[in-house]
Amino acid sequence: MIVVVGSALILDGRGEEALALSLDHVRRSRAEPGCMSHFVHHDAENPRRLVFVEEWQDLPALQMHFQVPESRKFAKALASLCDGRPSMQVYESETVDPFRQSDHTR
Repeated sequence: MIVVVGSALILDGRGEEALALSLDHVRRSRAEPGCMSHFVHHDAENPRRLVFVEEWQDLPALQMHFQVPESRKFAKALASLCDGRPSMQVYESETVDPFRQSDHTR
């Protein structure tokens, strides 16, 4: 599974516009092949910061998402509403059981 975590610090007075744009983007993205989840949240400590969390089935699905014209349009539009450059980190991950016994238990 691929996990994407991103954030954008929104310019003063542009928060509602940025959130509406972001909600349209995540709702559309959820319908794409390979999208397992896609969310946008407000940072509880800084309401000007939007935080994005996405889960994709695999890297090819995410790469296809980046090629969708609406995704590219969203990225440019959001960047124009930001104070600084938005950030994005992409991780390859697997689900684990946090309660299973490990080899390193005492």
